[in-house]
Formats: sequence, C-alpha cells, structure tokens
Amino acid sequence: MNIIVTGASRGIGYDVVLEFSKSRDNRIIAIARDYDKLIELQKKCFENYQNKIEIVKFDITTDVIHNNELLNVLKEIETVDIFINNAGILINKKFENLSQEDWSLTFATNVFGPINLIKLIYPKLKNSGFAHIVNISSIGGLERSKKFSGLSAYSASKAALINLTECMAEEFLEDNIFCNCLSLGAINTQMFKEAFPSYNAEISSAEISKFICDFSKKYRKFFNGKVIPIAVSTP
Repeated sequence: MNIIVTGASRGIGYDVVLEFSKSRDNRIIAIARDYDKLIELQKKCFENYQNKIEIVKFDITTDVIHNNELLNVLKEIETVDIFINNAGILINKKFENLSQEDWSLTFATNVFGPINLIKLIYPKLKNSGFAHIVNISSIGGLERSKKFSGLSAYSASKAALINLTECMAEEFLEDNIFCNCLSLGAINTQMFKEAFPSYNAEISSAEISKFICDFSKKYRKFFNGKVIPIAVSTP
C-alpha cells in the first residue's frame, strides 16, 4: 500500500510511520517541517524494519503546488491508498489574547493545509479504488464535549475538520474514497504536555498509533463519514 502521513516528525505522526513501516509491503511518505527529525525517523524505520521510507520536508500551510520535492515523490506513485492527516498546531491562549495571526495559523495548519493536500492527491486516491482518509481531530472539536480555557482556536479548527470529514465522505464515496475522523482525548504527546503540563495522559503515542494504523487498514470497509471519539480521559 502507498501511505502518506503528515505531521510525521514527532508524537503520533512519528509513531504511526514506525508502525506502518513494520510491513515492507507499505510504501510510506512521511511529511513534516522538521527535516532532522524526518532523517532520524527514516533511519529508525530502516534499522528496525528494513523499510526505507520516503521523507518530504513540507510546511502544510504553504502552497502545495510549489513544493517540488513533494510533487516529484507523488509522480513516482500511481495511487494513495491511505492518507493520515495528522499535522496540527495547538496555540494555548485565552480568546482575548489570540491575534489574527494565531487564528490564521491554526486554521491554515489544521484545516486549509489538509484541504489543499487532499485536493492535490485526490486523483491518486481515486486511482486506489479503495482509499481511506483518516483525519486526526480532538474531543475538543465535538459538539457538547468538555471545553478548556485557552483552546478556542484549536477546538474551533478541529470542529471544522470534523464537519469537513462528513462532507468529504459524502462527496468522495462515488470514487470509492472513504473518509473518517478519529477525535482523540488525552494522549501522552509533546503537544498535549505543552497544553496540559500538570496532567498525565494514560494512553501513549505508540499505543494510539497502533490503533490508528489498524483502523486505517481494516475498517474503511465498515465506516465512512464517521467521527469516532477515542478517549479514556480528558484533563
């Protein structure tokens, strides 16, 4: 399978790539801004699993059509079978302190960047005949879920991603592209620790990554347009 993972330089994205690389039948394209971390990930995948993943330094908030490295990698594959949209940003500020730049960066990373990348790879998703888009969202984006001070921009952007998932699932089904959303609760990642430094999450990044990989491979046959809460706890 051909698999693309964004936000692959740390946390969940990093561990998702490691999990997928356990099978050498998987051709993985790992995308992130931190090239040094991508090099480290590439080395680890090869040393541990003899899987030479492809890495692309790319800021998802920038124009995808001007990233030659990404375009060249995509030229080499006919299909994208799984797309894990994991790249995200969390700016922890109270509403009155959020600048227009904060709002713009949050939505550019969590909403508009994924939209543009999905548009770019859509023909290859279509060529798959049975593709699966998995958007990684948050419990905070769900209606009537517990909300937290300082996370208005983040939660609003994740709510947009949730609604987008449902809309894409409806439109894409005619091309056999399935789209689902996993809304995560407390996961022990660097991003979570930065937002909630005094809270110890029970689920590790490696644990949730195994679930994400399993879900993306096995359950596209059973789910489409679903928003699935994945949470043992919230802060």
